Amino acid sequence: MNTSTTRDTATRTRRASLPTPWGMFFRGFLKHPVMVGSVIPSSDRLIASMLAPVDWAKCKVFVEYGPGVGTFCRPILEKMAPDARLIAIDTNPDFIGYLDATILDSRFTAVEGSAADVAQILADLGLDGADYVLSGLPFSTLPSGVGARIATATAQVMQPGGAFLVYQYSPRVRDFIAPHFARIDHRMVWWNVPPAQLYWAWSDKPA
Repeated sequence: MNTSTTRDTATRTRRASLPTPWGMFFRGFLKHPVMVGSVIPSSDRLIASMLAPVDWAKCKVFVEYGPGVGTFCRPILEKMAPDARLIAIDTNPDFIGYLDATILDSRFTAVEGSAADVAQILADLGLDGADYVLSGLPFSTLPSGVGARIATATAQVMQPGGAFLVYQYSPRVRDFIAPHFARIDHRMVWWNVPPAQLYWAWSDKPA
């Protein structure tokens, strides 16, 4: 028997048993609605707009909060340098398991945990900070105090010149990030469903 063929067949069978990205995303929304910002994954236009300011040549560590089914993970990996790292943090073990099963890239690490613990998560991976952090977490509906802790923790791990990239469906997120970032760029993406608020909060810490 051809061992390689048997292994490939088994892999295809396991992957075939996984739900579709939309099905997985909808299931996650139903189970944890306060942690998932929308029942519909982000549009391609939102993704392109959100990632446009990233300096990929200088990006060595990219962190994403609430990656869901990897809607942003794959475009990020396509743009990242061969020696860069993408760390995806999510409290939902179903999403983490799905990402581990569907994204087979040595630069990618999925971590089950809270974004508020980003400093410890990075330290455990031997990393001392992040060049960019992306979040689609619904700050306005998170449990009391969690949004503020995430914003504080993010500011602490940002490398000089990096940015906290945030897409939201409520402008209230600015109240969470403004105390930590003096320079915040903003735009709307009207063609997303629902229309999204995009923020780029820049780290001006000295090098």
